[in-house]
Amino acid sequence: MSTSNQNAKEILGTIARQAMLDHGLLPDFSTAQQAQADALTAPAHDPAARDLRGAEWVSIDNDDSRDLDQLSVAQAVPGGNTKLLVAIADVDAAVSRGSPLDEHARHNTTSVYTAARIFPMLPERLSTNLTSLVQGQERLAMIIELVISTDGNVASSDIYRATVVNKAKLAYDSVASWLEGQTRAPIGLEAPTLQNQVRLQDQIAQSLGRVRHAQGALTLETIETSAVFDGNVLRDLLPKRNNRAHDLIENVMVAANGVAARWLQNKGLPSIRRVLRTPAHWDRIVALAGEHGGHLPALADAGALNAFLAKSRRENPAQFPDLSLSVIKLLGRGEYAVELPGTTVEGHFGLAVSDYMHSTAPNRRFPDVIAQRLVKAALGNLPAPYTNSELRDLATQCTTQEDAAAKVERRVSKSAAALLLQARIGQTFDAIVTGAADKGTWARSMTPPVEGRIVRGFQGLQVGQAVRVRLLSVDVTRGFIDFASEQLS
Repeated sequence: MSTSNQNAKEILGTIARQAMLDHGLLPDFSTAQQAQADALTAPAHDPAARDLRGAEWVSIDNDDSRDLDQLSVAQAVPGGNTKLLVAIADVDAAVSRGSPLDEHARHNTTSVYTAARIFPMLPERLSTNLTSLVQGQERLAMIIELVISTDGNVASSDIYRATVVNKAKLAYDSVASWLEGQTRAPIGLEAPTLQNQVRLQDQIAQSLGRVRHAQGALTLETIETSAVFDGNVLRDLLPKRNNRAHDLIENVMVAANGVAARWLQNKGLPSIRRVLRTPAHWDRIVALAGEHGGHLPALADAGALNAFLAKSRRENPAQFPDLSLSVIKLLGRGEYAVELPGTTVEGHFGLAVSDYMHSTAPNRRFPDVIAQRLVKAALGNLPAPYTNSELRDLATQCTTQEDAAAKVERRVSKSAAALLLQARIGQTFDAIVTGAADKGTWARSMTPPVEGRIVRGFQGLQVGQAVRVRLLSVDVTRGFIDFASEQLS
């Protein structure tokens, strides 16, 4: 295989497709699945659904996102509270259970986003068009309604169906810089009514966030990169950074997902919950905190851990991403678990919530499609569309395939880093040691932010230490980068 950066997209796309196959994921749609997608039209207006087309709905997502899953709108209500509506694309209206497209989605359970290619859970004709909440188009949606009190708690909630229209497709970075007063309103947000709308949502999200973090929701930050292409040429890998608009959407969606979980519970239906169990290796987290000058109690305490993380972020921001990654590994993986009526499953330790499920991204995640079908059953006073045994099998499948998708994304990310650096063998980089153990010593260069193994001169290096490294070799196919340390500081 040629590793010329002139054909970077092709090379990485080939690596990505093979990685999908290696991890049991389907990279392509079958003839029957594509035929179903080609024959579909946008779900027709349902007279039983509420008409909310006139509301000032907006979407906030990545600049290049086209699979728009949710919209939001807010309004003040008497008593000082605020009503927040979250519209979720009604994917189930187009993808019936047991259909060819449903079978593909059920197998992969998630879209896979790699540096060179996206492997969508549903064909793009649906996920970026017919079931996407695209600007200016009428769409059926599931509405999660929350009334937020002045102290940031959910005072009441409801779920119902409606027809909506996205009035403005907005992007994280431009919205964040505008909210922080750094730039003028972005394109699509010129109207004062829409500006007031987004500012009100930002205020609500901040109040929701304050409550979450007071309850112990963890503040973590890892370094992920986004590939920058010029045609087929890979030009750079830039760090992804969270901002105020990311926080807005995260806080709103966490609240909405909590409402969906409790709503199904109150209706007496089962649900697939998103769970992050109390850490089994809390003692190792305590030890890690001690190595960084912190102290944690002997029993797992999310609030104490978050306080330590917040202090570490303030005092040593350069090393905080690596500390965050260590904590994430020790927390263990998230998983899906079935909660049956009358039973309780563990909550989400990292989010500090006891009732949580995935329901707000049905174009991208299959658990969210399952959630829609359960909600519709409750709205129609019908029995659950899945048996308890089926739900358990689906929860296991979703956990397994989500882990597989993450491995594919990491695999391609490493190959992209190796491909970007292959023309720079022999050059030196400022770096920071990110790992030092018997299995190897690792460092992350500052620019570009890529990690490699130090295979020469690693003796005595410690995590967090600044080091000058020279690039020795890369292996694009396997995603390997080898460094030699040149100088310590």
